[in-house]
Amino acid sequence: MPGTPLRRRRQRTYISPRATWPNRGLAVALIAAAVLLGYWLPHLERHHPVGGLSYDAAAAQATLGAIASGIIALTGFVLTAVTLVIQSVQNASPRLAGLLGFFEHALVLFGALTGTAVYALVVLAQVRQSHVPRLSVTLAIVFVVLSTGVTLRALAALREVITGGGLARAVGLRLHSVLDGTWQPQAPPLPERGRTDPATLTAHRSGVVQHVDGPAIADVAARHDVCVTCLTAVGSFVEPGTPLLRVTPRPVPADAARHLIRAVRLGPTRHIDHDPAYGLRLLVDVAIRALSPAVNDPTTAVQSLDQIEAVLLRLAHRPLGTTTIHDRQGNPRLTLPRPGWEEILDLALSEILHYGSDSLQVIRRLRALLDNVAESAPPARAAVLTGYRTMLDRSARALPDPPLAATAAVPDPQGLGGPAPGEGTGD
Repeated sequence: MPGTPLRRRRQRTYISPRATWPNRGLAVALIAAAVLLGYWLPHLERHHPVGGLSYDAAAAQATLGAIASGIIALTGFVLTAVTLVIQSVQNASPRLAGLLGFFEHALVLFGALTGTAVYALVVLAQVRQSHVPRLSVTLAIVFVVLSTGVTLRALAALREVITGGGLARAVGLRLHSVLDGTWQPQAPPLPERGRTDPATLTAHRSGVVQHVDGPAIADVAARHDVCVTCLTAVGSFVEPGTPLLRVTPRPVPADAARHLIRAVRLGPTRHIDHDPAYGLRLLVDVAIRALSPAVNDPTTAVQSLDQIEAVLLRLAHRPLGTTTIHDRQGNPRLTLPRPGWEEILDLALSEILHYGSDSLQVIRRLRALLDNVAESAPPARAAVLTGYRTMLDRSARALPDPPLAATAAVPDPQGLGGPAPGEGTGD
């Protein structure tokens, strides 16, 4: 069943409150094992010398002391980082920290760091001028490397979690695990004879469509003389079983179907590398966050509009909308859904216009943006901008003071403070 491997992966990724005691037990076990190994191994080396890095007594003592003090300092840093993460999560919702069990998940990391420091201290106590446990000191260095690698990986994971999207994914995956364990799905009904559609290829796991490898799909389609239609746009979230590709006029063999599915890359989040609309989404997010009452920074919104204008000018003469990829002989092999000019404008301007409707800087900067894009774009695309001008006019008239409304009616590429249209440079 396709959902089973996914459910197991999710249960390993996010820690249930019922997994608290195993985490604590593993942390204690790591510390206890470090104490025993640090005491037993030097005694073993005293009677059975083995290899390791060459140290004299003074160098070994200095190395072990530096390891112990450095790891203790690193543990304090990690504790501070985890505390900040928990505070950030609680700012989003006070209930999320307890639900997702971040601190319990970090207990194993604390156990590994503490075990490394304790191991170094126990070995340090057994270093003598007459006996230097070379293997024990070498293992301390190895443990430092491993602990540092685990720490960096854990901090990277925590950084991903504290983002808004990361928290949403964490709660969603936890909820999926609970649903799978509490409300078991019913067996799917058997397909009716003659109603199957083997030419529709579906997703095997959940994720965001990050990239569609058009040339690879076109190559497979050319080898089997079929046409492929991508049913999901880049940037869309899909679940297992979601239709991704439709192959016509006939199904392809199983190995070719696997190659087609692999050409649709899924991941946890959108990537700007193959998803230009996501870049616009990020610029808009910066602008509307700056326009929120808590921030009230319209200048940042104007700076975002500078970059949005540059993007729109570059797109004004480029083909947009659904596109077709051909093989080397010129036959159509792949149809890809992509946003058109109107969808790009809605993404780039609608929310900024809505949240900045009472900001003089934003209104004037948007007017200048529309003028510049209309001057550069083809007539058909320039005509689409008329609706945005109408909305800007309504926003300007809604300002409470007539002089402010008159000021808002003037385009300004700087928002406020730029030269009036047609004005010279002055004396």
